[in-house]
Amino acid sequence: MSDPRIINIELDEATILWRNADIEQERRIAIFDLIEENHFKPLREHEDGYAGPYKLHLSVQEGRLVLSIARENGEALETLILALGRFRRPIRDYFAICDSYYQAIRKATAQEIETIDMARRGVHDHGAELLTERLDGKIEVDFKTARRLFTLICVLHIKN
Repeated sequence: MSDPRIINIELDEATILWRNADIEQERRIAIFDLIEENHFKPLREHEDGYAGPYKLHLSVQEGRLVLSIARENGEALETLILALGRFRRPIRDYFAICDSYYQAIRKATAQEIETIDMARRGVHDHGAELLTERLDGKIEVDFKTARRLFTLICVLHIKN
């Protein structure tokens, strides 16, 4: 029976350096929303026909995104490694616009906040589209799942 979804996601704690409470909140929300609703279907078939659910561990190693995919019981299934070069600008843009957004919600007008939020969503959508492109032929994801995974990829790139 097929159950193509993520039931647990972990980020490599050694990679993450918490930037601020706002980013930590983004991480918590992305993980919660991802677990609640997602479509994640690795396209490589396994001998026993296993088709989910999955546990996912995300890390960055030597400038590459590593997606370690495991069965529900934790047994490793496969590891996917993606170059991150094409993500550098969207990640940088995402953090810049998020910083503007967090500052704006403290002192800007509602119209200014809405304008910044629209830009933030645009950058986020672009990152999700790029991730979907990079996963094409390897893992099938829906747009909401790609957006939430992009948020978590950004969290892995926080530096002091």
